[in-house]
Amino acid sequence: MQGVVLTAVYPLLAAVAAYLLGSLSFAVIVTRVMGLSDPRTYGSKNPGATNVLRSGSKVAAVVTLLLDAVKGWLPVVLVHWFGKPYGLEEGTIALVGLAAFLGHLWPVFFRFQGGKGVATALGVLVGINAWLGLATAVTWLLIAVFFRYSSLASLVAAVFAPVFYLLVDGAVWYAEQSIAAAIAVMAMLLVWRHRENIKRLLEGKESKLGKSKK
Repeated sequence: MQGVVLTAVYPLLAAVAAYLLGSLSFAVIVTRVMGLSDPRTYGSKNPGATNVLRSGSKVAAVVTLLLDAVKGWLPVVLVHWFGKPYGLEEGTIALVGLAAFLGHLWPVFFRFQGGKGVATALGVLVGINAWLGLATAVTWLLIAVFFRYSSLASLVAAVFAPVFYLLVDGAVWYAEQSIAAAIAVMAMLLVWRHRENIKRLLEGKESKLGKSKK
């Protein structure tokens, strides 16, 4: 009986820890530490690396990007490395990855006002499979370089991420359903969080990469 209870509790504890880690809004934390303006007060007002770049500090933007990615990657790889003795396998990997992503979108430490989750989602994908993360990152980079719209690059990468997972896994019928479902949910939430960007893209009013807050 005790073993059954622990089997149920461990995934829940892992998910809560992942959500709390995801709730660390590094765009806000990094800009505060570096004495920069709060990214929630300019540009798109989104606490993410792209908006931090509009502050004029590339260093702050890169640090934010890396830390936001790490908080998605870390819970997934910890379950990969140490979870099996505690009964934490693919289902928990999907759970903690999604929990970290949701923490970024709705962070408990920042009044549930978070970013759009692109870097954190990428970190989750890298944790699941490095090739999956690489394929998604290359997709984002190609669209960003050719079109100069971070939002468009994020939308295209989000749409292709579930497809890449199925391809990287070898075949559709071999794919782990819980992980595939988590990636699909993240992709849909990413598209939803970019709904204002989609509107501006259609109207030709979306800001391009490299444009400062001024």
